Amino acid sequence: MPITGPAGPPAPGRESRGRTRQQRRNRRSGAFDLLAIVAALTLVGLGLANLHLIGATELAARQGVIAAGGVLALMVFWRVRARYLRVLGWAAYGAAVLLLVGVLTVGLSANGATRWIAIGSFTFQPSELAKLGLLLVLATVLGSGRPAWQRFTAAVLLSVVPIGLTVLQPDLSTTTLLAVLAGTMLVIGRVPARFLLPLAAAVVISAPLMISLLRPYQLVRLGSFLVGAHESPTGSGWAVRQAHIAVGSGGLFGRTDDPLRGLRAQYLPERETDLALASLVGQWGLVAGAAAVLAAIILVWRLALASRVPRTPHGALVGGGLAVLLGVETVVSVGANLGLLPLAGVPFPLLSYGGTALVVHLAAIGVVLAVRRDGARRRLWALPSWRNPRPRLIRLAALGVSVLLIAFGVYGWRLQSTRGEALQAVGDEQMTRCFRLPAARGSITDRHDAPLAVNAVDVGGGVDQVVVVPALVRTRPADIDRLAGLTGRPVEDLAAQIGAAEGTTLSLPVADVPRDVGTAVTAAGIPGVFVLPEPRRWYPQGALLGPVLGFVGVATPEDEARWPGLPSGEIVGRAGLEQQYDAVLRGINGQQCVYVDPTGVPVALGERRDPVPGADLRLSIDLGLQQRLDAGLAAAVRAQPRPRNRIGAAVAMDPRSGQVLAIASTPSFDNNVYGPPIDTGALQALAEAPGSPLLEHVTQAVAPPGSTFKLVVAAANQAHPVFAPHRAIPTGASFTYGGHTFGNWKPMGPMDLVESIAISNDVYFYKLAVALGAEAIIDTARALGVGAPTGLDLPGESAGHLGTPESAEAEGGTWYGGSTVILGIGQGDLQVTPLQNARWTAAVATGSTVTPRLGMAIGTEGATYTALPAPAATPVPFAAELGPVREGMRRAVTAGTATRLADLPVPVGAKTGTAQDGGLPEGEYDNWISAVAPMDAPEIVLTAMVQGPGTGGNSARNVVADGLRHYLDHRPEVLGTGPVQAP
Repeated sequence: MPITGPAGPPAPGRESRGRTRQQRRNRRSGAFDLLAIVAALTLVGLGLANLHLIGATELAARQGVIAAGGVLALMVFWRVRARYLRVLGWAAYGAAVLLLVGVLTVGLSANGATRWIAIGSFTFQPSELAKLGLLLVLATVLGSGRPAWQRFTAAVLLSVVPIGLTVLQPDLSTTTLLAVLAGTMLVIGRVPARFLLPLAAAVVISAPLMISLLRPYQLVRLGSFLVGAHESPTGSGWAVRQAHIAVGSGGLFGRTDDPLRGLRAQYLPERETDLALASLVGQWGLVAGAAAVLAAIILVWRLALASRVPRTPHGALVGGGLAVLLGVETVVSVGANLGLLPLAGVPFPLLSYGGTALVVHLAAIGVVLAVRRDGARRRLWALPSWRNPRPRLIRLAALGVSVLLIAFGVYGWRLQSTRGEALQAVGDEQMTRCFRLPAARGSITDRHDAPLAVNAVDVGGGVDQVVVVPALVRTRPADIDRLAGLTGRPVEDLAAQIGAAEGTTLSLPVADVPRDVGTAVTAAGIPGVFVLPEPRRWYPQGALLGPVLGFVGVATPEDEARWPGLPSGEIVGRAGLEQQYDAVLRGINGQQCVYVDPTGVPVALGERRDPVPGADLRLSIDLGLQQRLDAGLAAAVRAQPRPRNRIGAAVAMDPRSGQVLAIASTPSFDNNVYGPPIDTGALQALAEAPGSPLLEHVTQAVAPPGSTFKLVVAAANQAHPVFAPHRAIPTGASFTYGGHTFGNWKPMGPMDLVESIAISNDVYFYKLAVALGAEAIIDTARALGVGAPTGLDLPGESAGHLGTPESAEAEGGTWYGGSTVILGIGQGDLQVTPLQNARWTAAVATGSTVTPRLGMAIGTEGATYTALPAPAATPVPFAAELGPVREGMRRAVTAGTATRLADLPVPVGAKTGTAQDGGLPEGEYDNWISAVAPMDAPEIVLTAMVQGPGTGGNSARNVVADGLRHYLDHRPEVLGTGPVQAP
């Protein structure tokens, strides 16, 4: 159609106004070009900065050279006239298709895909060229004046070829982008909906079939995104997790002053390509990331607006198509970096490393700018708008891209502000590995600080272990030479051992040395070399307190359940006081941390936390009294006719506080057999030895108490009076009840309660038991602690057994009248420990029950000890009525069965007992004695039990007599202790 106008030349003013408008348009066009180029170069510059910051200097240099070539291509294509776009498009499309075919035959493969062609050291990805070629040919076809069905058919056929070839590689990310580009061009090219809707339906129907084309790693990526597994610290979500850490911990301006910045960068996979944006934020902060996103938004908008300027539909579609393509790439890349979209292998345009993509994108921008420039310069010859319809929905698409990117930016800011500290902690944790610096175990001493359990190395009996971090030491031969000289090892052997260690080894033992050598190694301060004390325990008193002190060893599953959080291989108390006070004695382990790279190889020393030694435990035991009691007990057992299977036990306790002054058990064992190293032969012998030497007999062995239980029965009479304490009761040689006759240990006349306690008159207590009844005796026994653990701070204490009519019935038996009779003399359904016996003796003497205690105070070297809290004494309800019982105990010493104690320098009260025990041979008994001194103001209760005939000097009486004499002769020394402050 010819262009018509008014006849004659235009008026001068009119012509001048036209030239002015054209100049303004040209200036606006120049400004547009400058802004778009600045945005593109900003992205390129940020990408180069990212490569430099992560230490990829060679890649940065290579990308810089390629970027220069890309800028040159942009400038060249900027000068291309619009009429040459068709030729350029068909040339790019044809070259891309040929190269895609070539990739399938001679291409390079990686990660299960063949995508590159190599020419020498230069590699090229044809699928990137296919984007530009497809964009230009589709713009040519869809911008032509052909009928709609022809344009649609040609566009689809042209799109299928590169899409199909990329599917075969398989390069599904590029395939998807090509498909999006083709669909976008059909939409903005104003193809009628009657053609687009069937195509869209076919795509939706066939989409599930595309899953079969996914590689296993792609399926895992998709599954991880759908189920949220990207939060897992390992597996397919690793990349997204690392991206979150980088974005969340980058701060506003990055952490360029962080000395570990380079190491942190190594943990982000694909930091040059797919996750370049996350890497940039991690290095230079959220501001740099926002600058990249803003530059991308500006570029998309300028390209979108460029589609409204060209004078031909062909040129307009080039600008619109590239705007949508760059927008989609940016949205997918940013979303994947934030974990909001699956990782699809789509790099950030112009920012991510990749020479082919960089050159193609810059060249494509040059083409669009050329179209804009050409349209602006030749605006006067443009076709009317009804003959040159603009692409549809371009501004809406640009707006959608902008909104999404802004929303993603807000998400990134919230991720940093709400989870930044937590993500930074996760990042620090993942690159940190620590090994334990064991804390020195606290000592156990007697009340005068005499050592009972100490660390072997502290007394010259142990060794220090020298360990190294191989990866940090093997590169420093001079330090290896120094270490070899200090430890006395040949340099060649030491170097070979360190060199042969796996790179991920955190601590490698290289020498066991005496303490003075260990101190010298520590003083040398060789980086990566550490000295650890050997966790060996030494018990200087041998078997004297074996079952009481217990032993230490590697924690068992039961120990780990008792003390949650124990590190693997931790040395803990396994028995006795070592176990009871393990939390106090063990201390707090330190740790030496090292920073490792993503493969686990140490690269630098990290934080060190020195161990806190365990506290020392001061016991209430007096070592001198303990030795005296143990020697007397062992002599008494050895003097028995058949001592091999016999046991003995003795305990001395302060009846006012419950402090245990001595606790002896025979046979016993030497704790040192538990090592390390463990003496397996000795342990096996102990396990098979008669007399159960591994058992602590004062608290874990039970036996019938015999006549010592008469104190409990007598106390029951005072609590539930049936016989007046000074009323004489006929007794004799036996007592018949319910058709059964129960004998006395010798014929006796009428006696009252006091005399019956002193002489241990069985018949009196038979009759008293019947008169009281089982319920009154059992009630009083429970009040005095019979049938229940005493609460001693020692694990494994037995509760003993106090039978009742109810328990007999529950066990399928019967409580007969005779059961009550023999309970009166401490026989029958009754088993007690020596400590329980001592406790009720103390309760009768003082009127209060106490909780026995071994632990007295804790403290550290050079510090005042702090007393351990102990339960207060509990008055017994019938304390005021116990005078006659105490009188009987005193009479037993002055004129009864305990006269062996009469020559002691203070008044003593006692009760003896000889109990039949079904576990002993005929003629042998459990021989008991429990004594209190001074009787008028009790300071000590001493109870002993020795198995055997119990005659002459072999009974328990000698053990108690010798123990009391030692105490009374050394009372100030026994009771004295170091300064202790209140708990």
